[in-house]
Amino acid sequence: MPSASPLTERLRRLAPEAIAFGIIGAGNTLLYLAIYWVAMPIGPVKASVLATVITTTLAYVANRYWTYRHHTRTALRREYTLFFGFNLVGMVIQSGMTYLGKYGFGLSEHDDKFLLLGMTTVGIGIATVFRFWAYRTFVFLKPPVDGHEGAITDMDATAGFAELSAIDEPGSVAHLDLRPELDPR
Repeated sequence: MPSASPLTERLRRLAPEAIAFGIIGAGNTLLYLAIYWVAMPIGPVKASVLATVITTTLAYVANRYWTYRHHTRTALRREYTLFFGFNLVGMVIQSGMTYLGKYGFGLSEHDDKFLLLGMTTVGIGIATVFRFWAYRTFVFLKPPVDGHEGAITDMDATAGFAELSAIDEPGSVAHLDLRPELDPR
């Protein structure tokens, strides 16, 4: 029977990151809901989009400089582009739930504000899980183990993805700058 200690260790290392992400997320969610509530007269879907765009930049700054402060810093353009792109997917998830409430269930922003808010909150929950996974997997790279990860700091997002995805391919350029003693092959 395999030991649970590697899983326990991984969860212990993940906890501070998840807590910081949660605190930022909770604050941004409150701000998002406040903006959404105030802007609902322009339409619930438009209000959701507006609230997402405003809170995305605040979330990026907070996550970059607090949650993922120990992760490798890459080019701002690369990070923010990926961050914003993944937030757009999150926005589609959130706004999709609002859309489902408004047009699928026939809820009205005048008569069913709390039900629409509930649908949006469910969307936020689903989108939050997606965002946490995407940020830590693609946007804020893990701290360098052997210094190799720092080589992508000046690359754009596409080159960075290609570089990272080639790491397990024998003979790939990802292994060219590895010292022989660090090469896992």
